[in-house]
Amino acid sequence: MKKQIPNLFTLANLFLGCMAIVQIMQTGLSLSVDASGENLVEIPEQIYLASILIAAAAVVDFFDGFVARLLKVPSEMGKQLDSLADVVSFGVAPGLIIYQFLRLSFAQHDGGLDISSAFLLPAFLVPCAGAYRLARFNIDTEQSYGFKGVPIPAAGIWVASFPLVYWFAKDLWIIELLRSYWFWYAVIGLSSYLMISTLPMMAMKFKEFSIKALLPFIIIAIVSLVSAVLFGWLAVSIGFIAYVILSLLYK
Repeated sequence: MKKQIPNLFTLANLFLGCMAIVQIMQTGLSLSVDASGENLVEIPEQIYLASILIAAAAVVDFFDGFVARLLKVPSEMGKQLDSLADVVSFGVAPGLIIYQFLRLSFAQHDGGLDISSAFLLPAFLVPCAGAYRLARFNIDTEQSYGFKGVPIPAAGIWVASFPLVYWFAKDLWIIELLRSYWFWYAVIGLSSYLMISTLPMMAMKFKEFSIKALLPFIIIAIVSLVSAVLFGWLAVSIGFIAYVILSLLYK
């Protein structure tokens, strides 16, 4: 029974990812008319609940591995189950967030509500890249203390932060940026590339606990906290960028 406890955490991760998908798919575009008679197209506010559920899934995802090591019950089944859950919570759910924002972006233009689905389908490159990265990780024996490519939870959390940025933004330029399909295509390209690449990325696994080993994570924590105070939810993107840059510097 003890060896199943980490698997319960993993299944909770999957459950939260499924709940996030429900929130995303129930938030179709809403149409309204402003005082001047112009049509307004918007995503219902509850889409940011998906962001919170994905963040909760990330917390649970961290603890399944931690609990497995604590109880000394790591298993091959747990590893495979973790990957399956991660594809849903940090691949499919963020991909659907991008899909909905692409719909919103095109809806800002004349005839945008009738846009071909071909312009929206690139959103699903994100879960495809995430699945490829997880499969490669599962057969790679050289990623004990670091990763090759950005791990899917990091990329998924980054994408999932954008609904929170959108709904709590105070600056018009941020809102306009998140209504640009070019921005979302860039997010798709960058996140997919970072996941399938073999760039050296840091992991929360250490051969030793020292200032030198912990320094990059301390820097990321400081940058994220300062950014949270100054820029709100944009801190997630800033922290993600800091993680990638410091990983490349420290290798």
